[in-house]
Amino acid sequence: MTETDTSCAIGIDVGGTKLAAGIVTFPSGTIHTRLVEPTNPQNGGSAVFDLVEHAARKLIQTARTANINLVGIGVGVAELVDLEGNVTSDHTIKWVDIPVQDRLQELAPSIVDADVRAAALGEARFGAGKNYPSFAYVSIGTGIGCTLVQNGLPYSGARGNALIVGSSPLSTVCTECGSQLHPVLEAFSSGPALVHRFVMSGGQATRAEEVFDAAEKGNEKAKEIIISAADSLGASVGFLVNVLDPHAVILGGGLGSRLGIYFDRVLASTRKHIWSPASSKLPILQSRLGPEAGIVGAAARAHLQFA
Repeated sequence: MTETDTSCAIGIDVGGTKLAAGIVTFPSGTIHTRLVEPTNPQNGGSAVFDLVEHAARKLIQTARTANINLVGIGVGVAELVDLEGNVTSDHTIKWVDIPVQDRLQELAPSIVDADVRAAALGEARFGAGKNYPSFAYVSIGTGIGCTLVQNGLPYSGARGNALIVGSSPLSTVCTECGSQLHPVLEAFSSGPALVHRFVMSGGQATRAEEVFDAAEKGNEKAKEIIISAADSLGASVGFLVNVLDPHAVILGGGLGSRLGIYFDRVLASTRKHIWSPASSKLPILQSRLGPEAGIVGAAARAHLQFA
């Protein structure tokens, strides 16, 4: 703990690939005692919850041993979460029928929220969004999601569903052949989409990092896939700017935090698709907290709720 920190909360970030957790002390927002392990969502929702509960118990004991005042547990999950903390989608983490928040309450005061909102809250309080009255936070990784942050707080919407930017199909008609098209951004520009498209083109990869590695080694197909993914993402981010008119845009997640050609093309494409000249030069930044945004933000959510 820093000299000014007086309490802590546990932050747990549950993604499709890994579970990351830690003790975060406040008011500094410093992470202590990180835990990272594979989520393995294919094992089912109960198995993932067991991982979360085990991590929470271990970190609670660590906080007690260090004599740190623990105020609660915050969990960010890569699914839709309603205003009461219930998980309402099960695309990856099968928690729709599991009362995660209620079960964690047996250990300490607990709150469950969507991982995108948690990460955005972390950026608002301790990261790249600190100095902006509003910003659009876009997370690009295994999935693509977004949230509007105003006066330091992510906007949840009427039902907790104000997150969807990459999952909805854009129904249109091909001007060349007349075919009905239903492109989905997440199936084109996300990390798994990069892998799928590269493999379908004859390449070999199991992770998005391998597609980037291939591009850096001169593989033109990999480079083409990355550029097209970034250009498409930028079109959607530009659309968000046109609709929301935020003071800034912050890109997070594994791909959003990556430097190089992907970010450069997202940046250029976003500016290209911003309609108003008055908005064309707004700041478009990368997450300052990077992969730690989910842990810090989930803990901050609990600290705001219970401290």
